[in-house]
Amino acid sequence: MAQRKQKAPGADELVFVPLGGVGEIGMNLYLYGYGPSDQRKWLMVDLGVTFPGPDEPGVDVILPDIRFIEEMKRDLVGIVLTHGHEDHIGAVIDLWPRLKVPVYATPFTAELLKAKLAEGGSKREIDIKTVPLKSKLTLGPFAIELINMAHSIPEPTALAIRTPLGLVVHTADWKIDAAPITSAPTDEARLRQLGQEGVDVLVCDSTNAMREGVSPSEEEVGRNLSTIIQSAKQRVAVTIFASNVARMHSVAEAARKAGRELVVAGRAMHRMIQVSQETGILPKNFKFHDQQAFGYFERNRVCLLMTGSQGEPRAALARVAAGEHPEINLAPDDLVVFSSRTIPGNEKAVGRIQNALVDQGVRIVTDNEAVVHVTGHPRRGELKQIYEWTKPKTLVPMHGEARHLEEQGRYALSLGVPAVAQTRNGKMLRFLPGPVQIIDEVPSGRLFRDGNLIVGDDDGPVRERRRLSFAGIVVVSLVVGKNGELAADPQVILDGVPAEDAEGSSIAEIILDEVEGALASLPKGKRRDLAVVQEAARRATRSAIGNAWGKKPICKVMLTVV
Repeated sequence: MAQRKQKAPGADELVFVPLGGVGEIGMNLYLYGYGPSDQRKWLMVDLGVTFPGPDEPGVDVILPDIRFIEEMKRDLVGIVLTHGHEDHIGAVIDLWPRLKVPVYATPFTAELLKAKLAEGGSKREIDIKTVPLKSKLTLGPFAIELINMAHSIPEPTALAIRTPLGLVVHTADWKIDAAPITSAPTDEARLRQLGQEGVDVLVCDSTNAMREGVSPSEEEVGRNLSTIIQSAKQRVAVTIFASNVARMHSVAEAARKAGRELVVAGRAMHRMIQVSQETGILPKNFKFHDQQAFGYFERNRVCLLMTGSQGEPRAALARVAAGEHPEINLAPDDLVVFSSRTIPGNEKAVGRIQNALVDQGVRIVTDNEAVVHVTGHPRRGELKQIYEWTKPKTLVPMHGEARHLEEQGRYALSLGVPAVAQTRNGKMLRFLPGPVQIIDEVPSGRLFRDGNLIVGDDDGPVRERRRLSFAGIVVVSLVVGKNGELAADPQVILDGVPAEDAEGSSIAEIILDEVEGALASLPKGKRRDLAVVQEAARRATRSAIGNAWGKKPICKVMLTVV
């Protein structure tokens, strides 16, 4: 290839800006910009969510903060989705109205997005453009080629992104699997051809960079599930990620071979089956029963497929474990197979469900006892292979926490990859002309979907709920005349606050005594200033509760003037 010119003032350059997915697992959003620094055109790859933990009480999902690209949406040429997992497409419905550019996706991913729109009752009409597998499209200065990859959902694709300055391969989520069941294998031949062409930058999944070896095949999981289901004496329930259509197929085949009827429980599972049938991933005659049929089959003739592998409290498995499901119940000697790996952060929720099942006499099998789950991400052996195939000049690790990114970088250098460039969300890397380096920083962060609202992560409601979860709330009600004098006895409400202190005294009475004393000490002239009265009562409340309890709940004072 001809030698590329070094950057000159006002010259074209290719830059990369992650707004999610680099330094964390989930909430993937990657921007590629091409052109002079003041006239760039932008391409977005994926627009996903992550899920809240205990520090985000009441939050439904967490979305990336897109204010940086929102300000330049006239220069955004499109959004390309690599596959249909929520951490790659989950924010599209909420954030697309702020961007209003075409969304490009393969048939399965496109239909899944449309199904989510319909299921949620959204009246938005998102401009979704369906593109075939292995297709090529040109968006502004970006020539994009879709490359088949294996993963844990149908139709995952890597992107070969070409600009006049060079070639970038963006792997998205991937693994090497010769028999992924519902999708084509990773396209080794095409990746080798790209390596011969010359890959300037490989942007690569880091999730399993700390794990040795090569991931087992989905086909192996299918064989093991078949053995377990055929040998079971009573009911068998299998819980999986709803998006893992290959695993659905394997469970259905195992049930058929064992002479069992397949019962499916969980709205997400039904949506995935419908989309898979509409796009030809599963046959139209894929046979299963809805959960209402569960009770009609003998215990040794049913195989239950359900959601809830991550301990989600509203999913089918959680309700079954709690004995609260309207149609499904399990009994001693029934078997539940957790055909999944627990996502970090979900350990306690999953453990609670497993313990509840064991207390009922139900037997459980996890990936600790048998190969009933395989990862959808590359281990070190697979990373080594993609480096050999693509021969990148520079590796940029993505899709992982800091430790995963750094570990992939060290591993790549040890195998002879010429250069590694580390980055994090919000950092702008100049890819070409090289060398790859950080040249700027842009606004990045998180948005919360809070009911029907999208709010910033520093907005009051979530921050106050976080405080409420730790220390509760105290509300004092005052009725005063226009002269600021109390016109009735103050009232206090405690929520999440102890009723008595360590000596058995009423905390409400302690607060009321402190408030009345504070108001009595105000000069008469200041009592006419209602803001002063309200603030004096609030400070007295905080002081009283702090002395009595040693914590700082939210303190509110309601003032009524008569």
